[in-house]
Amino acid sequence: MTIDQLVFVGLNGYAVALNRDTGEIVWSNNELQSGYVTLLLDGDRLIVSTGGYLFCLDPLTGKVLWNNEMKGYGMAAPTALVSVRGQSSQVLAHQAAAVDATTSASVAASGAVIASTSAS
Repeated sequence: MTIDQLVFVGLNGYAVALNRDTGEIVWSNNELQSGYVTLLLDGDRLIVSTGGYLFCLDPLTGKVLWNNEMKGYGMAAPTALVSVRGQSSQVLAHQAAAVDATTSASVAASGAVIASTSAS
């Protein structure tokens, strides 16, 4: 099975991989701390955050590759995990341009005046 054939879900301290086509559980990891689970698929690693802990799992097996207690950073799961791995700079530039165009259109519609200077 390949990563493209899996869907990852975090529930109540569990990380679970489901078969994308059938919904069947491929693997389930219950070694995590309990609570809200945030997931990030970063290439060939599944990063899992729960209860102030970070875990790195093998996305094909669910095996823990490493974990970090993140001492001193709090006890909650983050609201977002972000990675740009695997995206070309062209994709990132396109996304930035889309955000800039949306912001400019919103500002123009509101009638706001924007002054900009640039140092050369």
